[in-house]
Formats: sequence, C-alpha cells, structure tokens
Amino acid sequence: MQNKQLGKSNLYVSPVGLGCMGFSHAYGKPTEKQEAVKTIKQSYDMGYTFFDTAECYIGANSDGTISYNEELVGEALKSVRDKVIIATKFGVKHNEDRTLSLDSSPSTIRKSVEGSLKKLKTDYIDLYYQHRTDPKIEPEIVAQTISEFIKEGKIRTWGISEVTEDYLRRANAVCPVTAIQNRYSMMSREHEKIFPVIEELGISFVAFSPMANGLLSCKYTKETKFTEKEDYRNFLPQFTKEGMEKAQELLNLLNKIAEEKNVTAGQISIAWMMNKKNYIIPIPGSRKIERLQENFNSAKIVLTEEEIKNIDTKLDTTKFLTFTGSKTK
Repeated sequence: MQNKQLGKSNLYVSPVGLGCMGFSHAYGKPTEKQEAVKTIKQSYDMGYTFFDTAECYIGANSDGTISYNEELVGEALKSVRDKVIIATKFGVKHNEDRTLSLDSSPSTIRKSVEGSLKKLKTDYIDLYYQHRTDPKIEPEIVAQTISEFIKEGKIRTWGISEVTEDYLRRANAVCPVTAIQNRYSMMSREHEKIFPVIEELGISFVAFSPMANGLLSCKYTKETKFTEKEDYRNFLPQFTKEGMEKAQELLNLLNKIAEEKNVTAGQISIAWMMNKKNYIIPIPGSRKIERLQENFNSAKIVLTEEEIKNIDTKLDTTKFLTFTGSKTK
C-alpha cells in the first residue's frame, strides 16, 4: 500500500489510520491497559503508522482509576516512535451531560501540550489538532500560539477538527494548516463543501467516524442493544429503530456491492471515500484485531468513478438520521 502525504508536510502515513478513542472513551468500559497496548502494537505490525488520540479521551477503569488514551498510545508506540505519526488534540473537555467545554486560550494550549507530551512519552507531537474551534478565541491567536510550539520543536504540524471555511482560511494565513479532521461518512457528507478549499490550500482531510460509528459495517440490527451506559451509541440517532429503518436501503446497497467484490460492507464504506479523493485519510477505530485488519485492507479496494457516482446518486436521494453535532467526540 502506498503511504499518503499529510498536506504539504514531509510526513507520510498509512492510507488508513487508527482512531484510538474507543480503547478509553465512548464505547463502553475502557479496554484493560495491557490488552489495549498489545492491540495498538499489533496494529503497527499490520501496517498502521498513523494513530489518532486526544487529551480528553478518558474513561473510568473497573478499579476506579482513570484510563488516559494518550498514555495507552504512548506506551504502545514508544519503541517505534520514529516510525509512526501520532496525532492528538487540545481544547475540549467532556461534561457529564455529553456536552463539550471549549478552551483554546494560549495558556491552556501550553498546559495541554506539556501534558500530552508527558502522557505520550515523547518530546514532539507530529500532528496537533485544535479539537473544536473556540468562539471566545480568534483563529489568528490559536494559530500564532501553535506557531510558537512549532518553532520550539514540540509540534511538527497542526490541524483543526470540525472546522469551517472562514476559520480555516484565517488560521492558515497565520500558520499553515496540514490537516483538518471532520466527521465524514456515507451518512454524513455535510463537510464535502469544504473540499474545494482544502484542495486549494493543499490540506489533508482526516475522516473520523467513516463508518457512521459502526453502523455502516452492517453488523447491527434494530434489535441491537448497547448495554453499557458509557457507550454513547445509546444516544446516537442512527442506532434508533427509526434511524436503522431509514438507513436500511443504504445498508442493502453496501451488502450488495460487498458481495460482488467479495469484501465486507464496512470495507466498501471506507474504500468509497478513499477512492473519491486521494487526500482523504479515514481513521476508523476498533478494539478487535480482525476488524483492525479488515479496516486496513480497505485500502486495497478499487472503486471506479462510475461506481462512486452511482453510490453518491443513491446517497443524494436518501435522508438519514445521524449524529452531526460535536457533543461527544
């Protein structure tokens, strides 16, 4: 598989990255530390070289201790640090009601950088995202602060998650942005409007939730129950009975294409975006080895322009219930 360049930087990553959030946050109880570290190590052995985390991805272990996702990633990758690209994020705190508190003030960014470096067991961060834009802080101030850390060598490149065109342009004018990370899947395409802008500026699009939080794997039904209260799929509209019914036509199409190509539906949902735009890098997450391998192999699947067009035509005429806000990630 051919690696992909991150924006205009000299950093190259595997065509599919690993979203590590689920090991600690949002999908039920955190994975036991040693198991999580072992799984992340195994993903590197499979070929993954792009790992995504955030300072706010935390969860409560069964013994009452805190699982910090950055610590898992740092521990797993410390022996191959110079061979991988690690992305983490600042500026977000999760509240008990699943809303987000935002703070991208310069003092908070400095505190976050130092904290992430320590947890990741490294002296530099390859790609540092503003996790959400903070309406209290102008993009120029954030970008100028980041540029100082780049000069210090603590950050190599930076990006912005869930960003709009205006904010991106203003921030990029002060400190060139390497990547944006926005929600993107067959069921969540509202950010396609920013494609012309990132093409103009030479910025990569890192797609989180590329399988709509797992729904597009076609592994779930209307009867599926998420029993753990920490599993935020309990609150996502696409997993309600109505949401599943609205998505069924798409799921049927995915299964049909997957059967024709002798692959899985989840692989088709990932391959669709990778074949659509070369600068899109999906970062699906999983805690299962077989699923990690399956996701990684999505990069081998070729879809023609006609096949992509046919899928898009179906998507254009179908309305879905899906999460589009920024409460939980």
